[in-house]
Amino acid sequence: MNQSAPVLETPTPSTRPLNPEDSLGIDRAFLLQMARMPLLALLWVAAAAVASHVWAALWPTGLNAGPLVVISFGMILAACIDGWALKVPNWITLPLILSGWMLGALHDFGIAVDSGTGGFGIAFIATGVGFALLFPMLAIRGVGEGDVKMQMGFGAWVGAYFGTTHETGLHALGVVFWAFAFGAIVGGAFGLVIIVLRRRFGDNANMIREIFADLRMIGTGQITAATQQAQARRSRWTKLPYGIPLCVGFLMYLLYMLVLMA
Repeated sequence: MNQSAPVLETPTPSTRPLNPEDSLGIDRAFLLQMARMPLLALLWVAAAAVASHVWAALWPTGLNAGPLVVISFGMILAACIDGWALKVPNWITLPLILSGWMLGALHDFGIAVDSGTGGFGIAFIATGVGFALLFPMLAIRGVGEGDVKMQMGFGAWVGAYFGTTHETGLHALGVVFWAFAFGAIVGGAFGLVIIVLRRRFGDNANMIREIFADLRMIGTGQITAATQQAQARRSRWTKLPYGIPLCVGFLMYLLYMLVLMA
């Protein structure tokens, strides 16, 4: 009795869609975005160099404020986008931070690409001070991450420009602090205008008391609890583009100091 030979089936490629988990949790779009940040930072460094040379050609004596013009443009751009989209994008803030550090590192190596004098160390510290000044408000969600990174970018550039022994006598950390203080004053005035326009004085008074209570909790180390309380009332907040008063405060302080130094 003849038996038929077994038929061997040729395996076919699987048409099963790839498991989302095959990506190992890597967000490729995010990685591509981060890969562009150093290139954008180099453009800001180039802008500082060009601005310094143009300023020196137009006004050969006195303070060369070319890099300050560039960072002021960066702050204005960030504030405009914040006012329109209610957030400050990473493609502005992160390259500003990186470029401030790059300028500081170039100064350390004696490469005079611009008129700044600060090194990487003071640029890095000024970045951290910028973060620390806004961290309490970030913890209670009074400002967004983009606002904080915007101030950190300003701190990085101020550190690379003024350093610790600038010809104006200004110290980078002092500039970061006082520019922040000017921004806080402008932000307070901005908030008062909104309160008056909305005419919900009782609700706003209660909100202010709750915010100060959260800040006291942060001062005593209860950061998580303060953040949770802030999140619970987030739906009652009127979201404001805090990047605008920050930018106005920065520019007011820089202009004030430049007029004094003139």
